[in-house]
Amino acid sequence: MNRAASIALLPLSALYGAAVQTRNALYRRGRFKSHDIGVPVISIVNITVGGTGKTPLVEWIAKQLAQRGLRVCVLTRGYGRQTTGRLIVSYAEAIRADVTQAGDEAFLLAEKLKGQAAIICDANRVGAARWAIENLRSEVFLLDDGFQHQRIARNLNIVTIDATNPWGNGELLPSGILREPRESLKRADCVVIARANQSQLVADLDSQITEICGDVPTFLSRINLADLHHLNSANQANPDSPVAAFCGIENPESFFAMLREAGYNLVHTQICRDHKRYTQADIERIIAHAKAHGAEALITTAKDAVKVRSMSFALPCYVAELSIEIDREEEFQRLILNAAQR
Repeated sequence: MNRAASIALLPLSALYGAAVQTRNALYRRGRFKSHDIGVPVISIVNITVGGTGKTPLVEWIAKQLAQRGLRVCVLTRGYGRQTTGRLIVSYAEAIRADVTQAGDEAFLLAEKLKGQAAIICDANRVGAARWAIENLRSEVFLLDDGFQHQRIARNLNIVTIDATNPWGNGELLPSGILREPRESLKRADCVVIARANQSQLVADLDSQITEICGDVPTFLSRINLADLHHLNSANQANPDSPVAAFCGIENPESFFAMLREAGYNLVHTQICRDHKRYTQADIERIIAHAKAHGAEALITTAKDAVKVRSMSFALPCYVAELSIEIDREEEFQRLILNAAQR
């Protein structure tokens, strides 16, 4: 968004901010009720729109809990899905919805956590949690992107902040990317600074967080390229030819930077809108641009890959699989496990 458009939207941001502050005050005073569902709830959220490395963190936490024998359920709205109401995306070893029904992030989590966690899409997190307790015997819930969803009580609020773009222009929606004022970080029980390896301003950001939150634990995380595999197989690959990368994520430059740091000869990049629904025509345009720049292969994200698997590619297409690394990992694990056992 250019500066002129941002300034023009400032009055709407003021109205939005007033509404957010009023709603938060009503929860603090007990006028709006937070419902305790009787089992632990861990919320993993951001206070900005767009990618902050939250989905890999949700996956990591779910696996930590599942490895300790807990029945985990991820509750999410399912952004971009073509369904309404409650959708049981997956449980046990069964994935019960496709990517159009669930949305790309929920479906990706279902694949990554198959056999380890159930995934449910529902705007009504309280109702979905109670259903899962009764029908799936869920023992701990991960609330995906629910910082503003205070209707369900939680045992641990984890806020993720992107080190490469923590506050945007510092304005609330719609003139900026902040969902809530920075002071709302006071509700956080811990903060995870994501993509810490891609920013030179981590120390300054850490100081800003401490100024707002006091001594709330803060952890640094890095999102790394784990491996590449062919789009329609699990076979690992390592293309050494010139490649083009395309993605429809909120922070595409961080993805491209990661590929360059890994040593790939990136001759062209194609940015699509976040949560884009691809068509075959889109893929053909991406390939045409890639070939025009001398690329002999394509690389995309796992989030994009789940939406383009059924399409035809005139170039080899590879999927970048990511891993997350967290400083002071044992301390972070203890925080998660203590919350899950309350």
